[in-house]
Formats: sequence, structure tokens, C-alpha cells
Amino acid sequence: MKSSLGDLNNHLFAQLERLSEEDLTGEKLIEEINRAKTITSVAHQIIATGSLVLKAKQLADDRMNANTVIPKMLEG
Repeated sequence: MKSSLGDLNNHLFAQLERLSEEDLTGEKLIEEINRAKTITSVAHQIIATGSLVLKAKQLADDRMNANTVIPKMLEG
């Protein structure tokens, strides 16, 4: 299964629409609220992981682009 952040966004908006249904009451409402909490928790983890991957990539890019030449005044 391949999913993207766009798919996650679609799932979150679909969940928001389900929660917005006015005829949702009682047990069905509680079920939907619990489902929303679970989806939100998973979404948070996906976003946190993506953020960590991005930071690691930025760090690697910064390291690769760093000027590794030692200035003459610091040599021996």
C-alpha cells in the first residue's frame, strides 16, 4: 500500500465530514469520535516521522555543502 501526505489530508477531511453529520448521535457519535481520535493520533505520528526525515535530509545536505577547506590562519 502506497500512501501520500495528500492521501492523509483526504482521510482527515473525510473524517471531519463524518463528524459534521448532524444526525450522528449516541453510540454512533461516540464511535466516530473514537475513530477520529485514532486517525488523529496516527496522522500525528506520520507527520512527526516526515518532519524527522526532512530534518535528517537537510542535515545531510548541509553537511555535503559545507566548506571543508581549513582557513590558512588555522593551519599548523
